[in-house]
Amino acid sequence: MNIELTGRKAIVTGSTAGIGRTTAEGLARAGASVVINGRGSARVDEAVRQMRETFPASDITGIAADLSTIEGAEAVFAQAPDADILVNNVGTAHLRDYNGIESIAKIPDEDWLGLFQLNVMSGVRMARHYLPRMVRKGWGRVVFVSSESAVNIPKEMLDYGMTKTAQLAVSRGLAEAVAGTGVTVNAVLPGPTRSEILGDFMAKQAEANGVSQEEAEQGFLKAMRPTTLIQRFATTDEVANMIVYACSEQASATTGAALRVEGGVVRFVA
Repeated sequence: MNIELTGRKAIVTGSTAGIGRTTAEGLARAGASVVINGRGSARVDEAVRQMRETFPASDITGIAADLSTIEGAEAVFAQAPDADILVNNVGTAHLRDYNGIESIAKIPDEDWLGLFQLNVMSGVRMARHYLPRMVRKGWGRVVFVSSESAVNIPKEMLDYGMTKTAQLAVSRGLAEAVAGTGVTVNAVLPGPTRSEILGDFMAKQAEANGVSQEEAEQGFLKAMRPTTLIQRFATTDEVANMIVYACSEQASATTGAALRVEGGVVRFVA
């Protein structure tokens, strides 16, 4: 399969590192012009510099904006008013030790609301702006980067799981709203992935316990995701491949879907 996106403009939120960065690289490799986004200008500038070196023929630009806020979203709209492809990747999680219901009871309102603003409302605001423009052109791709935690709710990260389930509801509803227009909306569900946030966390766990990162990851999987079928963390490339496909012309009959790339953690067929 040769994915060709020359002439398409893509915006990838939260793309200075991790899954977002690898997705941006995959879209650039396919010929798309790409807008990199992150909260800090230093990281955005460095990501743009590196990507321009790697893809000298591609149009790579960057926008520093905090998409957990309305002001941040408006800053993106002002600098990139139009797009053919939108990947709502920005998000985070609060990694905690689980000690029963007491640990859940101690999650403060600001954690619930902060995750909702970043993980959910960022994508809502971006889609609200770009989807109507895609519909008017008769072509567009929107992808929400959700998680297997959307359907396999983690008790140790209940607030995070809530936001990832919300993303599935938003993406399916938007797909229904743009039916028959040539625009598709999908969600991608990664599982445990060696991305920046989880990768750094596992590296610290490995150092603290005097083991290798791979051994720390295996311990995590056995304790927290024992149903994994690949029995390892996924790479960001493996996740990005699914996202880039969902952004392609070849994925024109795929919409309203929750595309799983979670290593078989989820034990149901759907």
